[in-house]
Amino acid sequence: MSKSQKVVVVTGASQGIGAEVVKAFRKLDYRIVANSRSIKPSDDPNILCIAGDIGDPATARRVITEGVARFGRIDTLVNNAGIYIGKPFTEHTAQDYAAVVNVNMTGFFHITQLAVAEMEKHSSGHVVSVTSSTADNAISGGYSVLAALTKGGLNAATKSLAIEYAKKGIRVNAVAPGIIKTPMHAPETHEALGAFHPLGHMGEASDIADAILFLDTAPFITGEILHVDGGQSAGR
Repeated sequence: MSKSQKVVVVTGASQGIGAEVVKAFRKLDYRIVANSRSIKPSDDPNILCIAGDIGDPATARRVITEGVARFGRIDTLVNNAGIYIGKPFTEHTAQDYAAVVNVNMTGFFHITQLAVAEMEKHSSGHVVSVTSSTADNAISGGYSVLAALTKGGLNAATKSLAIEYAKKGIRVNAVAPGIIKTPMHAPETHEALGAFHPLGHMGEASDIADAILFLDTAPFITGEILHVDGGQSAGR
């Protein structure tokens, strides 16, 4: 396999947005390091699947170490892994809080730190994180405090990292989705959830994958939070 082929790491890669991102990058002939708790091995020799909890530092180390050993480099990191627990704020338990922080923030921290260290060796790379439109645009009737706390933190970190690493050739961006059709949302809820968006419908996983690919091929964009949310961030 040619070492000139680009390599992307995708977390939360087994279903929904993550699976669509893997498919989109493979169409562009990227080699993939795919992670999720439940991911199964792939028959495609250009896809390395590593199962494990991304909030565990040991999993993050395996993803980067085994990815570099197999493919020789890391060009792009897509921080897609995330969970959402929808409850009124006062009903959240300590376990809810720990679970959301573990995936949404701790998972981002460890894998990004390791990926950026690898990118520094080549003076190039791109980190893009999937955050949430509700991080900065709360919706009446939606329970978004833990999403705002964690995904909003990632938006802020995106801007900080973009500035810190700009002169080292590493770009850092985020995509902030609205509510997307994934296995997280039962089909019978789609109409009601679609009404939260000015465009009147939910987004598709491919909409987010397309936005990530756009940012990955836009060399003059860094520190950007790209809202792909059916108009939610513009107002209601």
